[in-house]
Amino acid sequence: MRALRRWTTVLVVVAGLAMLALLLWGWARRNPQDVPWAPLDLGQPVGMFTGRKLTALTQDRPQCLGLLDRAGIRYTALPARSDGTQCGYDDAVRFTVGGARAIGYRPATLGVSCPVAASLALWEWDAVQPAARDLLGSEVVAVDHLGSYNCRRISGRSTSDWSEHARANAVDITGFRLNDGRRISVLRDWKDQGAKGQFLRRVRDRACDLFATTLSPDYNAAHADHFHLDQAYRGPMGWRACR
Repeated sequence: MRALRRWTTVLVVVAGLAMLALLLWGWARRNPQDVPWAPLDLGQPVGMFTGRKLTALTQDRPQCLGLLDRAGIRYTALPARSDGTQCGYDDAVRFTVGGARAIGYRPATLGVSCPVAASLALWEWDAVQPAARDLLGSEVVAVDHLGSYNCRRISGRSTSDWSEHARANAVDITGFRLNDGRRISVLRDWKDQGAKGQFLRRVRDRACDLFATTLSPDYNAAHADHFHLDQAYRGPMGWRACR
């Protein structure tokens, strides 16, 4: 009798584990953005591992360009550039008009690494436009920026590590232009307690889910007028910065 009860218990446990495995498998099939091994798809909702998958694109240029193509993002691939041993890029793109994206960049000459471009597109779809519609009753038509590529070290100090700007793997965002003519400025509106400030803080928070590094006016005085967004690769489970 004891042996029968023992085997019954074993069978119940095994059946329970099998059911749990089946449920987890089904959940993973329905939520690929939340499992680390599922391929990245820019058409999927942003999930727990989306940001890390975007950062990992720094190691796979063909995959990154393929993702842009499949998502309907129009771009021009920029010629490779080398400025010494620490500066340059071979995966930079420039957004072009049309396709799945609606937001322009001012100046329009912005060129960024492919992973940053993919992240900016997701940021537009997942954060910027929804926040603008929800909080401002309008849509963003253009983003103001300070550029991307700049062959320099962090903070310009000669002893600092090289900046992600040195590889066009970062972009500095200064503001947003709405289709009703209003302009939202990081410098002017960050501390605003109304809709403009709420919008800026919401899109900053969502950027933290997508970029390896997100720095805002909350970080230091050097970022009082812009968001610094980059895709610094620090390993598969490397640290991420959100300030």
